[in-house]
Amino acid sequence: MLARCALRALQGNNKSAALCLVRLNSDVAAAGERDLVNFPPRKRPIDPSPVRMMVFPEEWFHAFYNKTGVSGPYMAFASIGTFLASKEYFVMEHDFYVGVALAIVLTGIVKKIGPSTAEWMEAEQVKIEKELTSIKQNEIDNLQAAIDSELGAQSDGKVWKEIAEAKKEAVGLQLEAAYRQRLSEAYTQVKKRLDYQLEVSNVVRRVEQKHMVDWIINNVKKSITPAQEEAALKKCIADLKALA
Repeated sequence: MLARCALRALQGNNKSAALCLVRLNSDVAAAGERDLVNFPPRKRPIDPSPVRMMVFPEEWFHAFYNKTGVSGPYMAFASIGTFLASKEYFVMEHDFYVGVALAIVLTGIVKKIGPSTAEWMEAEQVKIEKELTSIKQNEIDNLQAAIDSELGAQSDGKVWKEIAEAKKEAVGLQLEAAYRQRLSEAYTQVKKRLDYQLEVSNVVRRVEQKHMVDWIINNVKKSITPAQEEAALKKCIADLKALA
């Protein structure tokens, strides 16, 4: 109520000025400027706070125990009620009894259908919470997959230089193997040609030698006369007889 009055007063004093509500930066706690031990962040309770007589909070009764004991809160409630009724601050007219009857009827309804309604609402709450948790977990999984993919891409980028060097070395080895293969083929072809030339030279030399020998033998045979041949034959026979 006081906050609303203050806002209305500010708007009435300066209608042309824009009203700006500033929320404290959440980095204050991260920067260490907030005492999170003594003043932790508030959390919305799942279950309601305990009450007595369906209206009065349990904390009110505990506040009386140190001063008045266990019966203090009830005596204070009875004393204040008696004072208000006796001074007619609280007038018990027909609306009061209608309120009492309405309270009794509502209490019966709450006691009758309250547990089943609470169970249904609890089941709905659990269902909605599971759906929201599933959505949250799916987003977390997707973001984690994106983070893993990014980390993998970064690691691939780091090893790309090594991969490039390895590819260069592999290409160099392939070029070296191709060079040695071609060098071996060139050596083989040159050796074949040299062997061919050597064989041709040997064949020519053998043919020349054979021709020379045949020519010499034929000339020698032609130069021998029949008388010389007969004399040589006789001489051979005489030598054989002498040897015998």
